[in-house]
Amino acid sequence: MQILITGGTGFIGSALLPALLAQGHRLTVLTRNPARAALPAGVRAIADAADCAAEPPQAVINLAGENLGAGRWSDARRQVFIDSRVGTTERLLTASARWPRPPAVWINGSAIGWYGARGDQVLTEDSTPGSGFSAELCARWEAAATPVAARGTRLTVIRIGIVLGLPGGALGQMLPPFRFGLGGPLGHGRQWMSWIHRDDLVAMMQWLLDTPDADGAFNGTAPVPVRNVDFSRTLGRVLQRPAVLPMPAPALRLLVGPMADELLLSGQQVLPQRAMQAGFRHRYPTLEGALRQILAQ
Repeated sequence: MQILITGGTGFIGSALLPALLAQGHRLTVLTRNPARAALPAGVRAIADAADCAAEPPQAVINLAGENLGAGRWSDARRQVFIDSRVGTTERLLTASARWPRPPAVWINGSAIGWYGARGDQVLTEDSTPGSGFSAELCARWEAAATPVAARGTRLTVIRIGIVLGLPGGALGQMLPPFRFGLGGPLGHGRQWMSWIHRDDLVAMMQWLLDTPDADGAFNGTAPVPVRNVDFSRTLGRVLQRPAVLPMPAPALRLLVGPMADELLLSGQQVLPQRAMQAGFRHRYPTLEGALRQILAQ
């Protein structure tokens, strides 16, 4: 299958590309600077989706988006987050309308931030959308992709949780203090963390590509979310380090600004209900098993 991917050079894309190549797919990555993109051999890089007109892709995987955790949230940064997700998706749809045939399937990125901060509420794909900047951003991102369904394309949205893997990602940021025995819960530590092993997320995307009746929203999370305090204890246990030094909420707000309350001090208990009901099985369903596999690499 010929597949066009945005976000192919990012933390998720860098694991997704080799997995798709191993399945025999032909890959093209849409990137701002094709000459500088570090891609596996055999992957084509382009700067304009219009270049696909001669050989239009059969599938699109749209993961482009500036990292929400990179830098303090100013008005300018919020606009970058919007442009990199909503703007990229709108431009991609405009270009795809000029291809001689529409893609058969379109997998659009989103995040569990769509649900907003919901305390202890158990959230599935049937839950209502939340409020706050993250929720509004995800809603706009998902809405930007919806016109493609009118062209006969199977549209799937994957709401991604905290992706665990190395190098990089959230775990890469957490490891230094935990390795020195300085890690611990954030604030009160009772906020939920809905996580997923990066390999399971990649496998879920492959499964969505290959499952003809998989459309609509799917939660890209593991089946066993944990509270932040339990995440800290588990990571400390795997590293054989103490993990009892909390980061007080006021200090966290001072350090990272408004991002603290939306991304770090609140959370969501999100279950991958639709994928599991349809037969998808996680290789790493529990946090300790996932962390031990990742850190053993």
